[in-house]
Amino acid sequence: MIDFLNGVAAASALGVGLFFLRLWRETRDRFFALFGLAFWMMALNGIVLLWAAPADEHRHYFYLLRLLAFLLIIAAIVDKNRSADPPRP
Repeated sequence: MIDFLNGVAAASALGVGLFFLRLWRETRDRFFALFGLAFWMMALNGIVLLWAAPADEHRHYFYLLRLLAFLLIIAAIVDKNRSADPPRP
């Protein structure tokens, strides 16, 4: 059952990554490119977890890829908020 859920999560993350990359192509906003890349990293994490043996003691190292994806999302949000124009009165 876990393998099925990892596969569904990986396929969903690939789809969401494609959606964000399409938005990036339309707007050329770096925020969407970073989000697309982060979701592709999560998809890669799901694929790697499908490949890894469930009883492997070193499986927790694969989650570093997911950590990097979440850090990329945080960096995209911070970058978007810093580069936003100040509100006009």
